[in-house]
Amino acid sequence: MRAAEVSAEARNERVAELSAVRESARRGPGDRATEAQHARGKLTARERIGLLLDEESFHEVELLRRHRAARFGLEANRPHTDGVVTGWGTVLGRTVFLYAHDFRIFGGALGEAHAQKIHKIMDMAIAAGAPLVSLNDGAGARIQEGVVALAGYGGIFRRNTRASGVIPQISVMLGPCAGGAAYSPALTDFVFMVRDTSQMFITGPDVVKAVTGEEITLDGLGGADVHAATSGVAHFAHDDERTCLEEVRYLLSLLPQNNRENPPSAPGADPAGQRGEALLNLVPADPNRAYDIRDVIEEIVDDGEFLEIHERWAANIVVALARLDGHVVGIVADQPNRLAGVLDIEASEKAARFVQMCDAFNIPLVTLVDVPGFLPGVQQEHGGIIRHGAKLLYAYCNATVPRISVILRKAYGGAYIVMDSQSIGADLTYAWPTNEIAVMGAEGAANVIFRRQIAEAADPEAVRAAMVEEYQAELMHPYYAAERGLVDDVIHPADTRAVLIRSLAMLRTKHADLPSRKHGNPPQ
Repeated sequence: MRAAEVSAEARNERVAELSAVRESARRGPGDRATEAQHARGKLTARERIGLLLDEESFHEVELLRRHRAARFGLEANRPHTDGVVTGWGTVLGRTVFLYAHDFRIFGGALGEAHAQKIHKIMDMAIAAGAPLVSLNDGAGARIQEGVVALAGYGGIFRRNTRASGVIPQISVMLGPCAGGAAYSPALTDFVFMVRDTSQMFITGPDVVKAVTGEEITLDGLGGADVHAATSGVAHFAHDDERTCLEEVRYLLSLLPQNNRENPPSAPGADPAGQRGEALLNLVPADPNRAYDIRDVIEEIVDDGEFLEIHERWAANIVVALARLDGHVVGIVADQPNRLAGVLDIEASEKAARFVQMCDAFNIPLVTLVDVPGFLPGVQQEHGGIIRHGAKLLYAYCNATVPRISVILRKAYGGAYIVMDSQSIGADLTYAWPTNEIAVMGAEGAANVIFRRQIAEAADPEAVRAAMVEEYQAELMHPYYAAERGLVDDVIHPADTRAVLIRSLAMLRTKHADLPSRKHGNPPQ
């Protein structure tokens, strides 16, 4: 009896010790470190996880992991977690894997054990077929551990690449991310940033000044607004962490768990057959008048709700996720109130990336076309508009998801072809009666075709006007493309929503195979 009592007492002591160790590991380095984190305007790793995941759903992995470095003072400082919290939980009831840097421990810097924890959770996410979210707030590689820290980043990059197009990957930037560490977010599907507290750059302001003489602040070099509006690195920028993490939850609700599943459906309040009478007044009949394409999208989609991606970068094209009759769709739309909706280098890259993402994750594509062409100019040509425009062309041609295009007004030249025309594989192409599909605008075409007649005329302007009218009547009337089978139907604008929903329902069982190959070689 006495031995049994001793054994039970020892067991109880061990259990109590375990509870104390686990609680200490969860608490982290102490109140002062937490207060310092809050003073920077930032939440702790566990506070962030609590906002992202459903309540009480987080299951942590390797809570008790510690580094084994034994030089430069690290041997005397071996905190549990090693500065990164890893595990899984649920968002709206669906499994999500995550890792979150804990800036209070080694500034969130990555060492060997830290990297191995991230590798493990990434491998688990790929094996389970569930999204991976990284909450980034780290100071880069842990210098005291040398090259093993760099190798740790290599392992992350390799897994980012393996997971690409297999599971959704979302990077949330909540602090600094410098040097090689910045490449992991760049390899993921979506990047969120928070203003004033998050920055991303390869070389910091001090290095920039030493090499180029340029002086710039951290935010000026790599802050949220810079990457959301100028570089295009960030898809979303928010004012605070709470709003940012709420938006991550919303994005996850629009994405499938992996590339073998469809996105979750959610019934909306708008009936499938609802007519959009407002569309008649939203889009001017005059092809030279601007309007906001987002008003058109709002009128078509369920409950007028959509998530615009890269809202502030390449604003002459809009890409967004929305629902039609409860089913998720990706929308690509020219934006006439920015640069008249022309395609340029950045717009082509933005749309191409979005089309590839939708195709990878079984999200049907709806393309709203009102495009006058590609942006002319020396800067665009020297910047490589040919190869950048080809990225969008390649993305559409390679996409096997259901694809429907609707031509609202202008569709001129090569830009008409690139914007998911029937000739490059759109399953269905519709047009409004205001459509103008042509090689170029009527005035430009008349100036080329009838150049001699106009030059020799007694009244060149009168002849030019007559020739423009003739060209419009012969080649640009609303039914020209439909008569030749390049448009499946000319529809009433108010019926656009109903037509799209019926068409997407028919295409839901679409199956298309690409040629057998290791991978394509898209233009870069």
